Amino acid sequence: MPLQLSAQWYQHTFNTMGTRAHIEFWLDKPKTTKLNTEANEQTDLKAQQLIQQIVTEMSRLNNAMSPYIATSELSLLNNDAGSREVTISSELFSLLTIAQEISVLSHGAFDITYASIGYQYNYREKIRPQKNAIENALPAINYQGITLIEANNTVSFANNAIKIDLGGIAKGYAIQQCINILKLAGVESALMSAGGDTILLGDRRGRPWFVGIKHPRAEDKNAVHIPLSNEAISTSGDYERYFIEDGTRYHHIINPKTGDSAREVVSVSIIGKDATVVDALSTTVFVKGLKEGMAFIDTLPEYEAIIIDNNQKLHFSKGLQQ
Repeated sequence: MPLQLSAQWYQHTFNTMGTRAHIEFWLDKPKTTKLNTEANEQTDLKAQQLIQQIVTEMSRLNNAMSPYIATSELSLLNNDAGSREVTISSELFSLLTIAQEISVLSHGAFDITYASIGYQYNYREKIRPQKNAIENALPAINYQGITLIEANNTVSFANNAIKIDLGGIAKGYAIQQCINILKLAGVESALMSAGGDTILLGDRRGRPWFVGIKHPRAEDKNAVHIPLSNEAISTSGDYERYFIEDGTRYHHIINPKTGDSAREVVSVSIIGKDATVVDALSTTVFVKGLKEGMAFIDTLPEYEAIIIDNNQKLHFSKGLQQ
């Protein structure tokens, strides 16, 4: 999509990381006169450069962390870490460390080794693993089978059956990195989104941003709009990648304990400051379900949750109720 310029707001929408990404930000721009035309042009050029930096950064992270790209750092790690220690970039090591911390915090509800069975699902082709395949893979779904050695940034897996996928955390990390680019450039008001993940820098010029949470069973409708400033929000839903077979919905949010799709709720949105953590927590709470998930999020004072249950009823964490 071509770059869209307005008087002060700059917007761009593009495809990356298997989804649609959108950036919107404000740059002060003098009123157009003969004397400041050059200043306007410089502002437009700065906006175009920032947008290109963001597109490039998203592409870089996709090339590093996509399990669908054979040459990605993640794919190479999955190929080798079951048989030897693999040295990885400090960036990927840091992200794996955050993932491990959330796995410990959630008692395994968040677990990037779900990919040990997850790769056998193909939602476009309506393919799912059979019961015996899931049973065989379950021992490999265990975050404790990942060994991280910080001294030399090495990773190893307990065995060759273990595979990891960063689908529950990478987009949050990516948009956090992009908003940091804008911060460093002096931008004070911005929105960056990718799929169900959104991060907000400041407010919308004196007003809050209003972020819509998609209705899980009504296309192109929102269940609720939330006013936010300087926050991140991540929504995990069973409508993103799925197929229905014999009345059962098979979707991409896998319960690590069963190797099957988690089905206690249909949508979870988490709000907090850190887009990386918020992304992982939305998956975590989805897996835990309504009662356990809400109890879990209420122990984390810096994060709030909006859960839509199987009857499409909205539930709010304690902080949002107040």
